[in-house]
Amino acid sequence: MPIRNRIAQMHDEITGWRRHLHENPELMFDVHETADFVQARLKEFGVDEITPGIGQTGVVAVIKGKTDTKGRVIGLRADMDALPIHEATGLDYASKVDGKMHACGHDGHTAMLLGAAKYLAETRNFDGTAVMIFQPAEEGGGGGREMCRDGMMDRWNIQEVYGMHNAPGVPVGEFGIRPGALMASADEFEIVVTGKGGHAAEPAEAVDTTLVAAQILVSLQSIVSRNVKPIERVVLTVGTLETDSSASNVIAHTVRMKGTVRTLDNNNRELAERRIREVATHTALAFGATAEVVWEDGYPVTVNHDRETEFAVEAAQAVAGEANVDPEVDPIMPAEDFSFMLEERPGAYIHLGNGDSAQCHHPAYNFNDEAIPLGSSWYVEMIERRMPNAD
Repeated sequence: MPIRNRIAQMHDEITGWRRHLHENPELMFDVHETADFVQARLKEFGVDEITPGIGQTGVVAVIKGKTDTKGRVIGLRADMDALPIHEATGLDYASKVDGKMHACGHDGHTAMLLGAAKYLAETRNFDGTAVMIFQPAEEGGGGGREMCRDGMMDRWNIQEVYGMHNAPGVPVGEFGIRPGALMASADEFEIVVTGKGGHAAEPAEAVDTTLVAAQILVSLQSIVSRNVKPIERVVLTVGTLETDSSASNVIAHTVRMKGTVRTLDNNNRELAERRIREVATHTALAFGATAEVVWEDGYPVTVNHDRETEFAVEAAQAVAGEANVDPEVDPIMPAEDFSFMLEERPGAYIHLGNGDSAQCHHPAYNFNDEAIPLGSSWYVEMIERRMPNAD
């Protein structure tokens, strides 16, 4: 079945919700107004149960089908938080909050899931229970992990879970998904190099930490080029490097660098951590300095389950047509904390075309409202296909 007629009729209404959310962005777990807006709409729809405060500020809503002969429960998730970016779109509904904007389309994700919730509450044309998951803090806070730690999966007996993200550069009307690794893990590291500060004119009396840090930075790139198999994907980026001095005639005593590692499997994730520690400490030692490495585990690899990916593909094909669904899309290296939910339950994550827009996390990005009917219809299709009405 293509885009639902009822959802097409709701397009302007859902767009209005999306633009309201866009104007009023909130960060991380501090999404209280957004959560209140979500709850107000859910109450209007007449859903069966609304529970706020899951994973600090997440909202879980329950919609029961006309029947429940098999005790099936399917979860659908959308993220609610924005980014600390100053918006540069010039839109008449641009962010009203300086330094905050919906630069990743979470306003669209939330609005599309609200649209699906309204449709499902009206029709209830399924046999089982649909659980709507509105998650905070995807952008670095691990809100998905926190909702799972709050016992969400067991509390509502969620058996499968599905999510969606918009994809800039992919035409509106197209979906992309793959079984296995779809998005990368995202870990962070910090390296503090300590040497011996001194006068820039007398380097022999010091241990030049800037030189040591430069050697470490360059050598770290050999991990990807020489330790990782060429057919596998790993990204290692040092994003910041700063000394404890701002003077041109001073050799700094310490240098601090921070970076990120992205991988598509746990073996390379472990390899990267081990080699970063080895390269940093031994390179520093060779120059008479020391290096302390602090590693912070971030989001795991987003791994789609095979069987559930097939279900997601079938639903997307029903909405957009077989020609508009890529079931073997290339994996990408950004990360996604829906990965925590996929570690708890079988499920799948799918990408929905956002058209010729700026990339996510760019100040000129904007979610494409033309994608709304497709996204809401896919959410609905997942529920009705996975839990067909017993009648």
